[in-house]
Amino acid sequence: MPLSEHEQRILAQLEESLSKEDPRFAKSVRTTNVYSHGGRRVRWGVAGFVLGLAILVLTFSHWIIVGLLGVALMFVSAIVVERNARLLGRASWQDFTRSPQGDDAHADPGSRAGSLRDWLSRQRRKSE
Repeated sequence: MPLSEHEQRILAQLEESLSKEDPRFAKSVRTTNVYSHGGRRVRWGVAGFVLGLAILVLTFSHWIIVGLLGVALMFVSAIVVERNARLLGRASWQDFTRSPQGDDAHADPGSRAGSLRDWLSRQRRKSE
Protein backbone atom coordinates (compact mmCIF):
# COMPACT_ATOMS: atom_id res chain seq x y z
CA MET A 1 0.00 0.00 0.00
CA PRO A 2 1.59 3.28 -1.08
CA LEU A 3 2.16 6.14 1.32
CA SER A 4 -0.11 9.13 0.97
CA GLU A 5 1.39 12.56 0.35
CA HIS A 6 0.64 13.52 3.96
CA GLU A 7 2.50 10.44 5.23
CA GLN A 8 5.42 11.19 2.91
CA ARG A 9 5.58 14.78 4.28
CA ILE A 10 5.55 13.50 7.86
CA LEU A 11 8.31 11.02 7.02
CA ALA A 12 10.39 13.80 5.45
CA GLN A 13 9.86 16.03 8.50
CA LEU A 14 10.92 13.22 10.83
CA GLU A 15 14.04 12.60 8.77
CA GLU A 16 14.89 16.31 8.73
CA SER A 17 14.40 16.67 12.49
CA LEU A 18 16.55 13.61 13.11
CA SER A 19 19.30 15.07 10.93
CA LYS A 20 19.17 18.33 12.90
CA GLU A 21 19.05 16.74 16.36
CA ASP A 22 21.70 14.06 15.90
CA PRO A 23 23.59 14.40 12.62
CA ARG A 24 26.13 11.72 13.50
CA PHE A 25 23.41 9.14 14.12
CA ALA A 26 21.55 10.17 10.97
CA LYS A 27 24.74 9.76 8.93
CA SER A 28 25.41 6.32 10.40
CA VAL A 29 21.86 5.23 9.57
CA ARG A 30 22.23 6.50 5.99
CA THR A 31 25.60 4.84 5.41
CA THR A 32 24.89 1.39 6.82
CA ASN A 33 22.64 -1.30 5.46
CA VAL A 34 21.27 -4.53 6.80
CA TYR A 35 24.21 -6.53 5.52
CA SER A 36 27.04 -4.38 6.89
CA HIS A 37 26.47 -5.74 10.41
CA GLY A 38 26.44 -9.33 9.17
CA GLY A 39 29.63 -8.77 7.20
CA ARG A 40 31.33 -7.31 10.24
CA ARG A 41 30.30 -10.30 12.34
CA VAL A 42 31.57 -12.72 9.69
CA ARG A 43 34.96 -10.98 9.71
CA TRP A 44 35.13 -11.17 13.52
CA GLY A 45 34.07 -14.82 13.37
CA VAL A 46 36.81 -15.68 10.89
CA ALA A 47 39.35 -13.84 13.04
CA GLY A 48 38.14 -15.77 16.11
CA PHE A 49 38.38 -19.06 14.24
CA VAL A 50 41.96 -18.33 13.16
CA LEU A 51 42.84 -17.29 16.71
CA GLY A 52 41.30 -20.49 18.09
CA LEU A 53 43.25 -22.56 15.56
CA ALA A 54 46.48 -20.82 16.54
CA ILE A 55 45.77 -21.44 20.23
CA LEU A 56 45.05 -25.10 19.49
CA VAL A 57 48.19 -25.66 17.41
CA LEU A 58 50.51 -23.77 19.75
CA THR A 59 49.30 -25.09 23.11
CA PHE A 60 47.67 -28.50 22.69
CA SER A 61 50.84 -30.51 23.19
CA HIS A 62 51.73 -28.68 26.42
CA TRP A 63 48.44 -27.55 27.96
CA ILE A 64 45.50 -29.65 26.86
CA ILE A 65 42.93 -27.45 28.63
CA VAL A 66 44.11 -24.33 26.78
CA GLY A 67 44.04 -26.29 23.52
CA LEU A 68 40.46 -27.32 24.22
CA LEU A 69 39.59 -23.66 24.84
CA GLY A 70 40.98 -22.98 21.36
CA VAL A 71 38.67 -25.68 19.98
CA ALA A 72 35.72 -24.10 21.81
CA LEU A 73 36.62 -20.69 20.36
CA MET A 74 36.79 -22.23 16.89
CA PHE A 75 33.37 -23.83 17.38
CA VAL A 76 31.70 -20.63 18.56
CA SER A 77 33.34 -18.66 15.76
CA ALA A 78 32.15 -21.17 13.17
CA ILE A 79 28.58 -20.80 14.45
CA VAL A 80 28.82 -17.00 14.25
CA VAL A 81 30.18 -17.19 10.69
CA GLU A 82 27.53 -19.68 9.58
CA ARG A 83 24.58 -17.75 10.96
CA ASN A 84 25.70 -14.42 9.58
CA ALA A 85 26.74 -15.92 6.25
CA ARG A 86 23.15 -17.09 5.84
CA LEU A 87 21.98 -13.50 6.24
CA LEU A 88 24.56 -12.32 3.76
CA GLY A 89 23.55 -15.04 1.33
CA ARG A 90 20.22 -13.32 0.91
CA ALA A 91 21.93 -10.19 -0.34
CA SER A 92 22.63 -9.69 -3.98
CA TRP A 93 26.05 -8.69 -5.25
CA GLN A 94 24.78 -5.13 -5.86
CA ASP A 95 24.19 -4.70 -2.13
CA PHE A 96 27.91 -5.18 -1.51
CA THR A 97 29.21 -3.15 -4.43
CA ARG A 98 27.02 -0.07 -4.30
CA SER A 99 28.09 3.06 -2.47
CA PRO A 100 27.28 3.20 1.25
CA GLN A 101 24.96 6.15 0.73
CA GLY A 102 22.88 4.21 -1.75
CA ASP A 103 21.74 5.18 -5.21
CA ASP A 104 19.12 7.66 -4.04
CA ALA A 105 21.11 9.41 -1.31
CA HIS A 106 20.54 12.87 -2.75
CA ALA A 107 17.05 12.25 -4.05
CA ASP A 108 13.97 13.84 -2.62
CA PRO A 109 12.10 12.04 0.20
CA GLY A 110 9.25 11.16 -2.15
CA SER A 111 11.48 8.92 -4.24
CA ARG A 112 12.86 7.33 -1.06
CA ALA A 113 9.34 6.50 0.03
CA GLY A 114 8.74 5.06 -3.44
CA SER A 115 11.81 2.88 -3.27
CA LEU A 116 10.82 1.72 0.22
CA ARG A 117 7.37 0.93 -1.12
CA ASP A 118 8.91 -1.08 -3.99
CA TRP A 119 11.18 -2.97 -1.61
CA LEU A 120 8.28 -3.82 0.71
CA SER A 121 6.17 -5.09 -2.18
CA ARG A 122 9.09 -7.29 -3.38
CA GLN A 123 9.47 -8.72 0.12
CA ARG A 124 5.75 -9.42 0.32
CA ARG A 125 5.83 -11.26 -3.04
CA LYS A 126 8.83 -13.34 -1.91
CA SER A 127 7.04 -14.49 1.24
CA GLU A 128 3.92 -15.60 -0.67
